Amino acid sequence: MSADQDLPLSGIRVIEFTHMVMGPTCGLVLADLGAEVIKVEPIKGDATRRLLGSGAGFFAAFNRNKQSLSVNLDDTRGHEIVLRLVAQADVFSENFKAGALDKWGLSYAALSALNPRLIYVSHKGFLAGPYEHRTALDEVVQMMGGLAYMTGPEGRPLRAGSSVNDIMGGMFGAIGAMAALRRRDATGRGSEVHSALFENNVLLMAQHMMQYALTGQAAAPMPSRISAWAVYDVFDVRNGEQIFLAAVSDSQWAQLCGEFGFEDLQQDPRLRSNNDRVRARDWMMPILRERFSSLGADELALRFELRGLPYAPITRPHALFEDPHLLATGGLASTEVPADAHGAGQAVSTRSPLLPLTMDGQRLPLRHNPPSIGQHSSDLLKDLGYSAAEIRDLINQGIVRSEQKTT
Repeated sequence: MSADQDLPLSGIRVIEFTHMVMGPTCGLVLADLGAEVIKVEPIKGDATRRLLGSGAGFFAAFNRNKQSLSVNLDDTRGHEIVLRLVAQADVFSENFKAGALDKWGLSYAALSALNPRLIYVSHKGFLAGPYEHRTALDEVVQMMGGLAYMTGPEGRPLRAGSSVNDIMGGMFGAIGAMAALRRRDATGRGSEVHSALFENNVLLMAQHMMQYALTGQAAAPMPSRISAWAVYDVFDVRNGEQIFLAAVSDSQWAQLCGEFGFEDLQQDPRLRSNNDRVRARDWMMPILRERFSSLGADELALRFELRGLPYAPITRPHALFEDPHLLATGGLASTEVPADAHGAGQAVSTRSPLLPLTMDGQRLPLRHNPPSIGQHSSDLLKDLGYSAAEIRDLINQGIVRSEQKTT
């Protein structure tokens, strides 16, 4: 499935006006599935490229398989380039504040009049309603949407350790785009699609909302929750190591007790069923913690593996580069990150996680590295019918930025 034409969205052209994580994730999904995604950037490039700290990996992570067109939209000639692209496009994706693109004539109303078959995808903080005027970030909606409360211990709301709403919001934008493309096959007309951070976060909270609706009991934060499973926790073991261990069924409980010689626990009538063990956690878990504390994490992992019991090492993100499963299955693709694609300002050879799915047994490939600013500007202008002299003039006058040489 390495050839572009073998991918399911081959032939679909996406014009992307996005930055940070949410909008670029939508483009990433569409691009990995084979769409031609053209990222339109300012002359200085997407500001995401220059982030430091926790943002240093944003551009490299979410902008592979895309082309970069760097153009000055404040000039009428730059604006004309974008309109020519949109006239040929299937999808337009953006994640700017409401109304921000109107000054360039890039609203849904304007672009759908130009191209009635266009799918216009907007990634926002909130769907239309009382909150839509607010400025939203992933952390903002995690706080107001219950996720931070559920993640931290009592009294200490804590954001999740990844941009979960940005990433999932972008995914739902891509799902909406693909659904609209499917409907266009029947109607011949495009659609306007909105995805939003807050509503995405609410979906993440659905299970806890339904718990309250059905039981009348408000969900407790995860560190202090009453788990549905009796053994489902992190254990401190020998040499200061930690490991997650679980036994979520009666048969797994029997396997655990048999493997470690816990006949007394297996025969205790107070621990007969999973629900019995959930009710007994206050006194049962200290016993298990004490018995496992003298064993090493590697030994526990091996013995749980042999019995088919759930377990997990406590892994830091950078260690995933050497994960044997990812390496064996091709889950990490070799990537060249250009110097202008991250705040450190130097080219890096690394590996990047692919989409977590296969089609006909194959991972969707990395076909193109994250682009440099304006890497594809000249080629795209040529495809739009601009002559070499016109392209050279646009570059020399600062209307377009391009790495490529023109003759």
